[in-house]
Amino acid sequence: MSVLDEIVAGVREDFTRRQNEVSLDDLKKLSEKREKTLDPFVALRQSGVAVIAEVKRSSPSKGELAEIKEPAELAKAYEAGGAHLISVLTEERRFLGSLEDLSKVRKSVDIPVLRKDFIVSSYQLWEARAYGADLVLLIVAALDQQALVSLIERAESIGLTPLVEVHEEHEVARAMDAGAKIIGINSRNLKTLEIDPETFARLAPLINNGAVKIAESGISGPRDLMNYANLGADAVLVGESLVKAADPRLAVHELVTAGAHPSVKQGRI
Repeated sequence: MSVLDEIVAGVREDFTRRQNEVSLDDLKKLSEKREKTLDPFVALRQSGVAVIAEVKRSSPSKGELAEIKEPAELAKAYEAGGAHLISVLTEERRFLGSLEDLSKVRKSVDIPVLRKDFIVSSYQLWEARAYGADLVLLIVAALDQQALVSLIERAESIGLTPLVEVHEEHEVARAMDAGAKIIGINSRNLKTLEIDPETFARLAPLINNGAVKIAESGISGPRDLMNYANLGADAVLVGESLVKAADPRLAVHELVTAGAHPSVKQGRI
């Protein structure tokens, strides 16, 4: 069993438990009280490279990264540094996240918020909506094609924007066939946890449906952002280097400044 399979198995157990505690009908009622979701395309299709800053306590590959007692304070620091979006890990076992983290972050910032988790059920989409997410992560490798198409359609129908993550060539084709408008290319193989720095360069040219291209993993500073910009990235998603930074606001600001540099491509397709 791969690492991804193990994580998904745990995620299924955890949301089944939550489903027994909070019914789908109750989630839908909570969602009705939420304001309209924010449109991430406003930031993602601007000139330059957008920065998605992540609230992330731990990872399967590195273990505990940072003790984040107040996710809302970290998110506010990211926003003050100029982050265009905030990503919040909500997976409990390997990433030590929670839906409560998502809720706290949503209340603290005025920019779009991504629920980053291993979503395999529409129940989790309604959770995301109820707890304040504007976007949700859908990982192609964790879903068969029918489920991927269904979850994209359901997410959009309730006001969420799907960020569809790929790792291999055939997954890019699947994402485009499913109608993905935002495609994240993760350089970390979720089956082995190894990083292949050539992944983005190899997969980005295959995305030819006009989708926003996001580079994920392996971004430690402005130089990495500029490299991805030169390869066609519209945005970067950065977690580990930011949560470990002595000054997260400044670390985000440096990335945002690099992403807005005149040498970065202007305008997005």
